Amino acid sequence: MTDEGYMREALAQARLAWQAGEVPVGAVLVKDGEIVGRGFNQPISSHDPSAHAEIMALRNAAKQIGNYRLVDTTLYVTFEPCAMCAGAIFHARVKRVVYGAAEYKTGAAGSIVDLFAEPKLNFHAEIKGGVLAEECGKLVSDFFAERRQQS
Repeated sequence: MTDEGYMREALAQARLAWQAGEVPVGAVLVKDGEIVGRGFNQPISSHDPSAHAEIMALRNAAKQIGNYRLVDTTLYVTFEPCAMCAGAIFHARVKRVVYGAAEYKTGAAGSIVDLFAEPKLNFHAEIKGGVLAEECGKLVSDFFAERRQQS
């Protein structure tokens, strides 16, 4: 499967977040061509500020693999990771991160800061942004437009 194909899987997770009343961000973790972890935003429903899509996908994969180190994996996420998620990605040793839309409020892969390029950190994942960016960004924009209409 291509980066676009895996991003479509992440978008499916993002739609689950929307259905749950959460900001629609989704993620999947891939190892050796197989999805080993899935997650979507759940901080509101789980009362957990760390329950971002990336964290949920990492947790899911770590349980399936039986190890918190997720080496030689690629994380696909519909929105650019924040600093918290970047830290979890580093600790898990994810090799590559592919994201959709840039996050101009909290993005930590170049939009606000670029933790992935910080030379003082002891681990660096390869970053690729902009995969299906328009579709990923539109999902979040449509979600908030719907919310504004409801209020």
